[in-house]
Amino acid sequence: MENVAQLTIEILQVADTVARDKGIEREQVLEAMEQAIQKAGRSKYGLEHDIRAMIDRNTGEIQLARFLEVAEEIENDATQVTLEQARQRKPDAELGEFLVDTLPPIDFGRIAAQTAKQVIVQRVREAERERQYDEYKDRIGEIVNGLVKRVEFGNVTVDLGRAEGVMRRDEFLPREHFRRNERVRAYIYDVRPEMRGPQIYLSRTHPQFMAKLFAQEVPEIYDGIIEIDAVARDPGSRAKIAVHSNDGSIDPVGACVGMRGSRVQAVVSELQGEKIDIIPWSPDPATFVVNALAPAEVAKIVLDEDQNKIEVVVPDDQLSLAIGRRGQNVRLASMLTGWDIDILTEEEESERRQKEFIARSERFIEALDVDEVIAHLLVTEGFSSVEEVAYVPVDDVAGIEGFDEELAGQLQQRARNFLDAESTRLEEQRRTLGVTDELAGLNGLSPEMLIKLGENDVKTMEDFADLASDELTDPAEGFFASFEMREPEANELIMSARVAAGWFTEEELRAAELEKLAAEEKALEAAAEQNETMGA
Repeated sequence: MENVAQLTIEILQVADTVARDKGIEREQVLEAMEQAIQKAGRSKYGLEHDIRAMIDRNTGEIQLARFLEVAEEIENDATQVTLEQARQRKPDAELGEFLVDTLPPIDFGRIAAQTAKQVIVQRVREAERERQYDEYKDRIGEIVNGLVKRVEFGNVTVDLGRAEGVMRRDEFLPREHFRRNERVRAYIYDVRPEMRGPQIYLSRTHPQFMAKLFAQEVPEIYDGIIEIDAVARDPGSRAKIAVHSNDGSIDPVGACVGMRGSRVQAVVSELQGEKIDIIPWSPDPATFVVNALAPAEVAKIVLDEDQNKIEVVVPDDQLSLAIGRRGQNVRLASMLTGWDIDILTEEEESERRQKEFIARSERFIEALDVDEVIAHLLVTEGFSSVEEVAYVPVDDVAGIEGFDEELAGQLQQRARNFLDAESTRLEEQRRTLGVTDELAGLNGLSPEMLIKLGENDVKTMEDFADLASDELTDPAEGFFASFEMREPEANELIMSARVAAGWFTEEELRAAELEKLAAEEKALEAAAEQNETMGA
């Protein structure tokens, strides 16, 4: 492009070629060329002028012109004229319109041509980036195939055809190495518009990569007959996938395994030999956990929904199988089900139950001033605390074999007397420690908790409001570790204290809670969309 004539002849051809090669619109290329010519024109006639270039879309003819705005007040002499001046040139000129002065074509010198080329390249690159982002932003959750373009610092750049993807070292399998021009299959887990262009992030370790591979291998999943409910992976080593069937006549596990294991083996091969346990999903948490711990056998399960924990008892010879190598089996089962799983052998569970039995019996002997026989009967019947004995209907106590209403009434009276005395003792201890009445009045803090706070020099509402939740709940050093308080409860207590201390109002607290709920709902909607994409 040494001169305007040459540019005029070739410009439409160049625009068509660039648009075709870069996969962008011809119009975007022509607009980039107009900006380049415009920049060269301003360099020649003065940067202060409003110089504009137009390329005829049919002939490729270039028009260069200076625009002057008809304005009431002149702020820039180079780009504006008064109405009076404008009407000397054009009698019917009106405020707000532009006077156009056609400029002679310019010859592009070496520097001007180079500048124009840079502008065109930059604009074409921006248009290409926009096209890539628009194309891939809706493909999050898809599996793509590509060729390894380069490997730098352990990260792999993958040529996807019309774009490039990036796979970081921690997103491909252990012991997996890629070479240039090697074919690779990966999962798009994020697409972000960044300064250097849209970044398409790929992964081979993402749980949904496995789910998508199964969807490709198992037609029933693709058709929605079988659904994948959860996936847990230890990439390159082992994985668990939970499935269920919407058609009672189709076995979901068998369909995923395939004839002689052909379907699951295809996924295993893609994942470099990663062992996969396919388990039936169940809406019942206990059943689901038992399935998830396969191949280990489970003897008994105890659910604690408040703590989101499940205690699993296994035969002694099944312990190592249930836990797995380096805890892998129970860890994957926990990830899959969303429950915190605690595994005990039958012997350990028996010992623990025995210790609990003895501890509760001793508590009843001390508090109720009874012998071992009565204490053991109370524990055997399911009474776990003095409070239960004191405040349950008297018939519940009298109904124990060997008890009558008179004995039940005596036991309840002794329990209430003990609790009153204990309450008085704790109240005196709390005052001695200097814990204020204001803090003691905070709903949710028991007398025992107040003593614990006083012993740790937390005595006023301000002191308590200044705490972080982990200072209360940390299993090793938390003030309330022995009370098994969960983090949400601790947060709620601390927030109530901050309101009481005047740090902010109830309205502000509710607004913050609503904002948090909205964020959680948005996250759930995003997860639901992701699951729908996975199912599709």
